[in-house]
Amino acid sequence: MTAFRPCIDLHQGKVKQIVGGSLSESGATTNFVSDHGSAYYAALYKSLGLQGGHIISLGSNNQQSVLNALAAYPQGLQFGGGVNINNAIDYLNAGASKVIVTSYLFEGDRFSWQKLFDMSALVGADNLVLDLSCRKADEGWMVATNRWQTITDVQIDHRLIEQLQPYCAEFLIHSADVEGLQAGIDGELVSLLGQIVSIPTTYAGGATSLQDLDRVKELSRGKVDLTIGSALDIFGGSGVTLDACVKWNQKNST
Repeated sequence: MTAFRPCIDLHQGKVKQIVGGSLSESGATTNFVSDHGSAYYAALYKSLGLQGGHIISLGSNNQQSVLNALAAYPQGLQFGGGVNINNAIDYLNAGASKVIVTSYLFEGDRFSWQKLFDMSALVGADNLVLDLSCRKADEGWMVATNRWQTITDVQIDHRLIEQLQPYCAEFLIHSADVEGLQAGIDGELVSLLGQIVSIPTTYAGGATSLQDLDRVKELSRGKVDLTIGSALDIFGGSGVTLDACVKWNQKNST
C-alpha cells in the first residue's frame, strides 16, 4: 500500500532541497538549506517510526554527514550517491538498511548487466535498491545518470523492470524534470510504474501537498510510495507538514 517515505538530500555537506534538473559540478539551484545536520533528520524520522527513507549524496563533501545520519538511525535509512562495488559493504556496515545504486551500473550511457550481477551478488538482492531516476524523452522515460545530466539509452518499461527485479529489493525513481519544482507529480510516470512494478517502489519529484499521496495511491493502485521534499515544512515548505504525512501513513496502513 502507498506510503509517505522521508528523505535526506545532502549537497556540499549540508541538508538541502534543490531543483533536480539544475544539478551540475558547479552547483545547483537551491530551494532550502537547513540549519540542522543530517543526524537531526535521521533521529527525527526514527522517533516517528518512519521506515524506508533514503539519504542521497549529491556530489562530494558529504561523507561525514552520511555517516552521521546512518549512526543516528541504524538500519532505518537507505543510502545512495557514489555507491560502487568497492564501498557498498562499508555503507551497509555503517548502518544503511540498503544501498542505492545507479551511475555505477553504467559505462557511459550503456547499462552494464555484469556490474549489476556483481553488485547484487556482493550485497545480496535484499540489500540493493536500483535508482532508475529519469527524464522524459521522445521515446519515453529514460534513466538519467551523473547528477541527472546524462540521459542513457535505458527506457523504463515493463521489459526492463521484469529483467531487473530479481536482482534488487526496491526501485527508487526521481522524475528529474519536476524534482524540486513543486509543480505537481508526474502522474503519467506514476501510473506507468503502478502497471509494471511488483516490488516496493518509491517515486519522488514535484509533490506539493498531502493530496499527492492520495493521487499516487490512486494512480499506482497502491503499488508506489511517495517522497515529499521541498514542499515539506521541515524543509522550509508550506505545502504539507511532516506530522500530516505521518498521520496519513497511519490512516492508510490498514
